[in-house]
Amino acid sequence: MMRNVGSSSSGSKGIAAVVGVGPKLGRSVAQKFAHEGYTVAILARDLGRLSRVAEEIAREEKAQVFAIRIDCADPRSVREAFEGVLSLGFVEVIPGMMDKGKGTILFTGCSASLNGVAGFSELCCGKFALRALSQCLAREYQVFGIHVAHVIIDGVVGPPRETNIPLRGVVAEQSYIVRGEDGEGEGESSGVMGMDPDVLAQTYWSLHVQDRRAWTQELDIRPSNTRF
Repeated sequence: MMRNVGSSSSGSKGIAAVVGVGPKLGRSVAQKFAHEGYTVAILARDLGRLSRVAEEIAREEKAQVFAIRIDCADPRSVREAFEGVLSLGFVEVIPGMMDKGKGTILFTGCSASLNGVAGFSELCCGKFALRALSQCLAREYQVFGIHVAHVIIDGVVGPPRETNIPLRGVVAEQSYIVRGEDGEGEGESSGVMGMDPDVLAQTYWSLHVQDRRAWTQELDIRPSNTRF
């Protein structure tokens, strides 16, 4: 199921499809691309919540945003969701990217992409596999001008920085308690520095516009107080 909100897509630079959109990183990435002039398709399981996010982005950025339901654990749902994305008419999937000689595919990993964690074998296996997929696709398609990159978020993602908090560095110097299954901060004080999703979204955009003479295939991002 798909819902369309926002203004006309005339003059759009293209479309950005963001899969797994939540209230933090996914939302920030979608908003960044909308801000840069792209029509955005956001995909997640909860269509009601997703539609509210789409409305917020469309209102703030005066952009067209499509909310599309997807359950990545259900192959039929994935197929139907991307049929919805393709129905938009101006979407570039891999064959179209190859024909035009350009395109960007960005994957998001986490700490479990690099290291096994006791009690989290399912998560680690999935993230290891995603990392391998990104490497395989990069080697297969970068010769056609398609930039495939893997972004490892090695830390806690907090809520966006408050506008009245002074900028003191590249990473938001705020702390959050880690709660919930998604591992994202809930805004209460603790010893964990939460990364600002708006700052992280800038990295995704930088990868998209990166000069092809020096492409990044993988990078990891962490707060400045992390020991590693």
